[in-house]
Amino acid sequence: MTASPASHGITRAHREEWARVVAGLARRFGDLELAEDAAADAFVAAVELWPRDGVPPNPGAWLTTTATRKAIDRVRRESQRGRKHDEAQMLVDDDPPPPIGAVDDDRLRLLFICCHPALKMSARVALTLRMVGGLTVAEIARAFFVPTTTMARRITRAKRTLATARVPFRMPSADDVRERLAGVLAVVFLIFNEGYLSTSGDDAMRVELSEEAIRLARLLRELLPEEGEVAGLLALTLLIDARRAARVSPDGELVTLAEQDRSLWNRERIAEGHAIVHERIAAVADGSASPGRYQLLAAINAVHTDAASAGKTDWRQVVALYDRLLTVDASPIVRLNRAVAAAELHGAAEALEEVTRLADVLSGYHAFHAARADLLRRVDRVDDARRAYDRAIALAGNPAERAYLSRRRDDLPG
Repeated sequence: MTASPASHGITRAHREEWARVVAGLARRFGDLELAEDAAADAFVAAVELWPRDGVPPNPGAWLTTTATRKAIDRVRRESQRGRKHDEAQMLVDDDPPPPIGAVDDDRLRLLFICCHPALKMSARVALTLRMVGGLTVAEIARAFFVPTTTMARRITRAKRTLATARVPFRMPSADDVRERLAGVLAVVFLIFNEGYLSTSGDDAMRVELSEEAIRLARLLRELLPEEGEVAGLLALTLLIDARRAARVSPDGELVTLAEQDRSLWNRERIAEGHAIVHERIAAVADGSASPGRYQLLAAINAVHTDAASAGKTDWRQVVALYDRLLTVDASPIVRLNRAVAAAELHGAAEALEEVTRLADVLSGYHAFHAARADLLRRVDRVDDARRAYDRAIALAGNPAERAYLSRRRDDLPG
């Protein structure tokens, strides 16, 4: 059944306007809980009114106005004190607020607030994905490999921690910005990844999330032009996103890097990403700090996007870059990706041994089982490969990935 115009408009508005509405309310009211609840109330009102009245010409403005009124009503209801009532009255003023802090962008400001050091790193990332990225609690839970109820409690605790700490809703000082930068970069990259290959839902990609992550990365670079990891993150997202048009087939199946039609790649974004990578290489040669995780990942993707075909990829350079990445990020996923790259140099059997060592820590990660299935296929362990594909399909949340993995499994002999 085709969705109604109102239903389509609400879905689109939630994806495009949620973060703007929440961020604006958080700045105005200084209360994340109130901001999220009022925004949710506004969307409930949209569900009730838009099918009858039609989608407004400016959905974002309608939602912001409605959410602001909902928030004021809550403030009035929850306090009988005259001071609170006066504050609510003052908030009726719809004049735009003056710029606050180094960057006049509500979402970027909210991103740094959510990455306050009072929160654990996992809480910072989860809270910002919810508040700024607009991801559902279920989507965030999948990214962290935890139950949805666990993630809901984590986000609630994070909001209460910020409220208890009375964190001001403004851009932090320059020193605080650098202290929170690692969490902010992690958030932006997770938002990008959720857009580039969604973990749930019917859409293989959510382009607006990827574009929002790139926009935030650009703003971060304007704020911190000398930070190598900020430049690295921007280059990384550009180089990955450049392959978007070739990422999913017309039939809705994932297309792997080796099989992609490279004529569909966005050469403008590749050129921009390469320029940033070369700029960072020159900076390190001139004495800047050694490259971190995002700069090295950007360099790896620069090698891939520099190759005219998969067969012409410089795998030695890719593996060497992964070896260097392991010195700053020895996570199981980096080790998995390094093993997959090494298979192109040393063969599938050796890579399979490396991948198998990660079974305990990555048993719930679909990409682990997908990589293992491919390596098992290449060494002619067909039955084991089929079981690994089955496990990967069961864990994969993206329809394009499931379609690809199902085809690969069904193509196995026997």
